[in-house]
Amino acid sequence: MSLQQEIRLTELAGCAGCAAKIGAETLAKVLSPLRQRNVPPQLLVGLGAIDDAAVYRVNDQQAIISTADFFPPVVNDPYTFGAIAAANALSDVYAMGGQVLMAINLVAWPENLDTSILSEVLRGGMEIVEQAGSAIAGGHSIMDDEPKYGLAVTGMVHPDHILTKGGARSGDLLILSKPLGTGLLTTAHKQGKAQPEDIQAAIQSMTRLNRRASEVLVQAGKGVHAVTDITGFSLSGHAWEMATQSRTNMRFYFSQLPLLPNLQRYAEAGCIPGGTKRNEQHLKSSVRFADHLTPSQQAILFDPQTSGGLFAAIAPELWPQIQAQEGVHFELIGEVTDSIEASQNVLLSIE
Repeated sequence: MSLQQEIRLTELAGCAGCAAKIGAETLAKVLSPLRQRNVPPQLLVGLGAIDDAAVYRVNDQQAIISTADFFPPVVNDPYTFGAIAAANALSDVYAMGGQVLMAINLVAWPENLDTSILSEVLRGGMEIVEQAGSAIAGGHSIMDDEPKYGLAVTGMVHPDHILTKGGARSGDLLILSKPLGTGLLTTAHKQGKAQPEDIQAAIQSMTRLNRRASEVLVQAGKGVHAVTDITGFSLSGHAWEMATQSRTNMRFYFSQLPLLPNLQRYAEAGCIPGGTKRNEQHLKSSVRFADHLTPSQQAILFDPQTSGGLFAAIAPELWPQIQAQEGVHFELIGEVTDSIEASQNVLLSIE
C-alpha cells in the first residue's frame, strides 16, 4: 500500500532519518542527577550501568528483559514504517542475548490522518513480531500532531547468559552484523535524492531482525565479551559507550566498514541527518580520524542508525567460528587496543 501520492509520511516527521532521538550528551545530563533508592537485587541491569534494556531476575534459570522504542516515520510507505519500527524495538532484546516473549504497540497519531494508514503501520509491526516467533499482546495510543510508532517489548534470557555493553578486553576483535548508512539513506529518501534500489537496500537491512546474529553470539559462549546494537547514537556513539564501560580504547578500519550502496555519494551530496551533527558534537573529543578520511567519510561514523546491526567485542579465537555461521554475516571492522585507567578518556581511532 503506497500512499506517496496521498501523503508523504516523512514530511509529517520532525526529524526523518535520525529517529528524533534525544542526543547522547543531553540524555547523559538528564540522567546524571538521578539517584534511585530501594533498587531490588533482582534488577540485574538497570540505570546503574546503562545498557540496551533492563533485565530482572525471576529465578536461577530465567530473567525478564524489558525495553521500549518508538519514533516518527523514516520512510513514506506505512507498512514498511511499521516493520522498521518493530524490528528496531525488538533489537534491544537480541542485543541482550534474549528471546522475544511479547510486544505492546505504542502509537501517537494525528487526528486528521486517515486511520487506514495506521492500520498498515500496525500490520507491518505485527508481521515483524510474528517473524520473531511472538505476538502483539496489546497497546496504547494517544493523539499527536506527529505520527509515531514503536513497541514495548518483553523478552527472556538466562541470567548467566546476558550480553551487556561492558566487558570488552584488550586484543578483542570488533565485529558488526549489518551495513551502516540508514540515516543518510533515509535522509536522501526524504530529499528525493535516493535511487529506488538504494533505499530498498536500506529497507531490507532495517527490517531484518537481529535474531540470528544474537543466537550466533550466544552460542559462541564466554568469548563474546561485550555486545550492543547500533542505533541513533551511531557506530562511534555506541562504540564509545562500550569502550567507556569496558575502560578500553578501540581502533576501526574505514575500508572494512560495511556500507549501504552509494553511501559516500549521498554524504557528499549533503544528505546528512540532524542527529549526525549532535553525535559528532558529543564525541569529537573522543574520536580521532586518519588524515586521509574526508569529512563525508567521517560523517558516516556519526550517522544515526535505525534498526542497525549487532556490534560485538569477541576473543580472536572465536572469529573463524562466527564467520562460518549460516544465516548472518558479520564483518570484522576493528579491534580493542588497550585498557585504560578510570581517570583517562576513551579514544576511538578510525584509520
